[in-house]
Parts: sequence; structure tokens; C-alpha cells
Amino acid sequence: MTSDVTMASADLFGSSYDACLFDMDGVLSDTATVHASAWKQTFDEFLQRWDAEHGFEFKEFDKGADYITYVDGKRREDGVRDFLASRNILLPIGEATDPPSAETVWGVGNRKNELVLSVLAKEGVTIYPGSVELIKQLRANGMKTAVVSSSANTVSVLEAGNISDLFDVRVDGVIAAERNLPGKPAPDTFIEAARELGVPVERAVVFEDALAGVAAGRAGGFGLVVGVNRVGQAEQLAAHGADVVVEDLDELLRSDEKENGSTK
Repeated sequence: MTSDVTMASADLFGSSYDACLFDMDGVLSDTATVHASAWKQTFDEFLQRWDAEHGFEFKEFDKGADYITYVDGKRREDGVRDFLASRNILLPIGEATDPPSAETVWGVGNRKNELVLSVLAKEGVTIYPGSVELIKQLRANGMKTAVVSSSANTVSVLEAGNISDLFDVRVDGVIAAERNLPGKPAPDTFIEAARELGVPVERAVVFEDALAGVAAGRAGGFGLVVGVNRVGQAEQLAAHGADVVVEDLDELLRSDEKENGSTK
């Protein structure tokens, strides 16, 4: 794997690619854990009510397996629908304006978002230093960059982390809804970002920590798909289409900059 990382780093700083497309939660920011906890609280609250009303035994949401399989990297409404379907629960889709108490797909998703916003307001945002340093090096080397996230809170997170200026293009949950782009694992949001940057997909690199996002990068025909292994799923990332898997993006920093300890 070390040789693969070394080769990927050389390609990133060589002439193989013109743009890098970064997922946000789990790649740029440590907000994936916030999302997982919010999903667990939301689904557990919902399932406790639902199971009691329908005479079922309550089975809690697994913040590991359920989150990774059904929710991670997807649009909020898709995550709600896919997880509840795994429990044989079918809710009406509802409207984006549904209150968090509504028993609709949008209502459940809005409850989750309410919890996320509350945590972010209280605790702020943690940005991965290795990701910031890599992006700065790539941009200094002439690389175009975009953030591609299913989150509707992307702008708030980028601003809170003071990294908005590191990206030429943003394609997030809000923009995807406006342009009717399907969410990951469909590749459309990544393809849209590459289009806005004016770069062919084969000349662009995707950085993702979610299985759905890695699958989207592979389905889109991107030149390189980098899996970021934040939660111990290196094999799954590779199986879903990652060309190389790293624990942190600092592994891809230019070797001369790492040796010099540069913080350019």
C-alpha cells in the first residue's frame, strides 16, 4: 500500500490530473462523527415510537454498520429512506418544509439536521490539518479544487472551519437539489463539479471516506479515486472502487515538503 500511496502522490503533483474533488464530512472535517451520532439519536427516537405502536421489539440503530451501509455519504432523504427500508418501514416522502416531528422521510431527516446544527453551534467544527495542507500544496501547484458534499450545511461548515477560500467550486446538497442531481452513489454531483471546473472526469481525482462516495467516483470514470479510511474500512473502500486508501491525506503530501515540515 505504501508504494501505491507514493505513486498516487507523485501523480497528484505531476501532470496526470488537473482537478481534485473533495467530500467534506470525514475528508475535510471531523463532522462525520457528529452526523453518525445525530442519525443514531434520530432513528432510535423514531424506532422506539414506531416499534411500540406496531408491537415490534425495538432494535436500535447501529452507529457503525447501519450508518456505513445505509446513510453515510448519501443525501439526507436517501439515507432516511434506505435505512427505514432495511427495517421494512415505508414512510411518505413528505415535503422539505416538514417539521422534525412529522412521520415522513423529510420530517425524520429534518430532525437529524436539527440535532447536527445544535452540536455544531455548541462545539464548532474540527478540520483535519493534513487535508488543509494537501489542498494548499495542490493549489500552489496549479490544481483546481472543489468540495462535493451531500450535506445541506456545507457552507456553514466551511465558513466555521475557515476553509471556504480553498475551493473554486462547491456542489453540495443545496445545489444538487436546485439542479435535480441524484445523490451518491450516483456520480452526478462529482461530474457536475468537474464540469464547472472545466476538467474532463479522467483528469480529476475524487477524495472520499464514504463507501457510497467511493462508488460514485468509480462509476463516474474519474482518473483516480482516493479512499480515506477514518473508521477502519480500508478493505470495503477498496472493494467499492478506491484506487488507493490512506488513513489521512497528509500521507499524500509532497515528500520534500513533509521532510521540511512545510506549512505553506
